[in-house]
Amino acid sequence: MGEQKRKEIKKSENQFVFRRKNYKFMLIGIGFIALGFILMAGGGSDDPNVFNPEIYSWRRIRLAPTLILIGFAIEMYAILLNPNKK
Repeated sequence: MGEQKRKEIKKSENQFVFRRKNYKFMLIGIGFIALGFILMAGGGSDDPNVFNPEIYSWRRIRLAPTLILIGFAIEMYAILLNPNKK
């Protein structure tokens, strides 16, 4: 009985939780998140007395947060993905 448990433990130690497919989707999700933060950057003003309306551009208000949320959704999908299912 004890020997069988040791074999099961040894067998389970060699298995990873995620597979190659999971990591591919994780990298895609990280790419979306990084792109969203890059698009959100900038738009400030060097002079604090001058207002720059570019901070409220469509890219920073709509596109960048949407890409970040899509990236997080891809990350959740990558974590929940079962690569062994056919």
